[in-house]
Amino acid sequence: SGPLKDMDFSVQEEGGPRILHQFTLEPPAESFRMSGEKAGIIDIEARTGILYINGSLDWETKQVHKLQVESLDGSGNIVKGPYAVTIYVEDINDNPPEFDQKRYFGVVRRNSRPGKPFMYVHATDRDDPTTPHAQLSYSILHHFPNPYEKMLFQIDNVTGAISPSRTGSYYLDPQKQDTFTLVVSVKDMAGKTINAFTSSVDVIILVRESLWKAPATIHIKENSTQVHPVNISKVQSNEPGVIYDIFEKEKLPRLPFSINEDGVIYVTEPLDREEKDTYTFFVVSKDNQGELVDKPLQIHVIVEDINDNPPVCQQDLTVIEVQENESGGSNLGTVFATDMDKKDTLNSRLQFRIQSQEPGFPSDNLFYIQQDTGVLQLTGPSLSKRDSAKYFLKVLVKDRKFETICDVEVHVIDINDQIPIFEKSDYGSVTVAENIPVGTVLSEIHATDGDEPNTGSSLIIYQVKEGDPNNTFIIETDSETNQGFIKINKALDFETMPVYNLVINATNPEPLVPGVQYNSSSLTTFKVFVTNVDEPPVFLHPVYKTEVSEDIPVNTLVMTVEAYDPEGDSVRVSKIVLKEVQGKCLACGKMLFLQKSYLLVEDGRVVGYNAAQKSKAFLVLQLRDVNDNPPQIATDNPTFFCYPVSGGEKTLIQATDADEQFFYSKFTFSLADEMNARNNWEISKVNATHAYLSPKHANFEEKTYDVPIILNDNGNPPLENKINHKVSICKCSSENSCF
Repeated sequence: SGPLKDMDFSVQEEGGPRILHQFTLEPPAESFRMSGEKAGIIDIEARTGILYINGSLDWETKQVHKLQVESLDGSGNIVKGPYAVTIYVEDINDNPPEFDQKRYFGVVRRNSRPGKPFMYVHATDRDDPTTPHAQLSYSILHHFPNPYEKMLFQIDNVTGAISPSRTGSYYLDPQKQDTFTLVVSVKDMAGKTINAFTSSVDVIILVRESLWKAPATIHIKENSTQVHPVNISKVQSNEPGVIYDIFEKEKLPRLPFSINEDGVIYVTEPLDREEKDTYTFFVVSKDNQGELVDKPLQIHVIVEDINDNPPVCQQDLTVIEVQENESGGSNLGTVFATDMDKKDTLNSRLQFRIQSQEPGFPSDNLFYIQQDTGVLQLTGPSLSKRDSAKYFLKVLVKDRKFETICDVEVHVIDINDQIPIFEKSDYGSVTVAENIPVGTVLSEIHATDGDEPNTGSSLIIYQVKEGDPNNTFIIETDSETNQGFIKINKALDFETMPVYNLVINATNPEPLVPGVQYNSSSLTTFKVFVTNVDEPPVFLHPVYKTEVSEDIPVNTLVMTVEAYDPEGDSVRVSKIVLKEVQGKCLACGKMLFLQKSYLLVEDGRVVGYNAAQKSKAFLVLQLRDVNDNPPQIATDNPTFFCYPVSGGEKTLIQATDADEQFFYSKFTFSLADEMNARNNWEISKVNATHAYLSPKHANFEEKTYDVPIILNDNGNPPLENKINHKVSICKCSSENSCF
């Protein structure tokens, strides 16, 4: 209760009769009066000032009631007021949601994009939209049929948008199932309470074939005279309003294709099959944000050939050689021509015909050419060079539309019916020292041939037929003059061969005709006398190798070196000098095993000599390692444990050995048989070179301990070493390292 004044009240709908307030009278006021939107159930008791509702308010009918209250004196005059009294009706969830259709129908395309809506359902709720009472949530209750574990469709719980799920985008196929029924539910209270009102509706979905399909292979005739661009195909997305684009599969200087906003594909210029006979590119569809709507379609274009290329002679002039003894019907050669039109089609089929022959003697049809192969043949008896040395032919080559003339020269060549004849049957002798350089010319020889010059029938090849078993000599021919030059091919040796009696023959590279043979006229002789030259001694081997142990005693015999003199003179070894390797002298008492196991003695000359000659050989001495170094613990990183020791720690230690390690090392680790060592520490092997060292308890002081470790290298003989390994127990930084 209280004095009369402006007041607001909130009243929940459907609440029934109730008292809202009591206004108190202030003299001279004796009563109250109310006017305004009373809806037939809102009023005030005039004498007591009680404001009441005699029934239930309805938010859906009226949300706000505006009233005026005033106080009156005994004569009915206004004392105070009027004052505004406003009653706000509060909504309660008393209306279920309702779909705007009794049944929905939709169409989805095969291979539609998952999550892309193809239809919507819509429901309304008469409750206050600013409260959860009218906040609706959609879901799919049932899915008929449902052949897979996952649903083929999904719905946006806020918007009611229905779209294919990922499973649906993959499996939807009108050939397998063309109709689906979805039971779609809508709840108010945002679907978050069990007391929410619920409604449902059937949604009938028809599955149709995808509109987004690659067209069949497109065939375009080359060099089209149509006005470009030319429409060659069309694609259509399953979704409206997409943006079409083309991107190329191959990197080309230009792609002669385009696509418009309706998905029509154009060729933008005439194509040339000889330049490129196929094209492959992709068409894509994108939304306004540039995201792909459909999977890219691969478009394949084949450029069809037309007969637009004439035959081309493979050579400006085709030269064919014919021997005089060729018989009628012989294949002389082939006239080659090409056509850039498509291979194995009538457009590139070529046919040959002889158009003319010059001279036309002894007849004008001496030659025949096969129509489809271009093979040239003789039609009659053998040609004679006396009639004509050359014939000039015009060969007509044509396809179905074009023709070309190819020039052919037929050269009649002399047959090899003459043998080479030496000018001399004996070219005497020559005396040379055995140390004459290789390549020296000893003599010149010459033979003649009556066949046509500058042909394989007249070119002369000289060879040593007898007297040179080791190919010590070689004879080179001047192709212009047929002059032969006898040269040294290998070093001479008086002691091996003091005299050479050479028999030399002359032949042609072209075979002789039947009935003609080489005879004594094609042979000559030549003698070479070799004189002795005092030569240096020769070692039996250019390099001597041996292997010794690194602990070999001084003055031990390691190898025997032998040499001889080609002339039979005596030879003796002068001295052996060992060169330094890595700065270590190897001839200073006991040999040391070094990092490099091979010692090349290249300045250490094993010198043999006679009165004026000497030579040298090289020694390679390989040192074999002896196990003479005990194993050690690598000290690259100090060993420590952080104080205080908590137990369970371990650290890795590594064994090393200065001796050579063959293939792999085999070290064993153990603690010395001392009480403190075995009570405080333990060691466990990790592999052949490493072990873990760990404390056995946590009662260690902050100091450095000597841990006696015994290492054995298991060599031959085995060497053992006891090492007092220092281990620090120290306070550590946050990075687990000693301060």
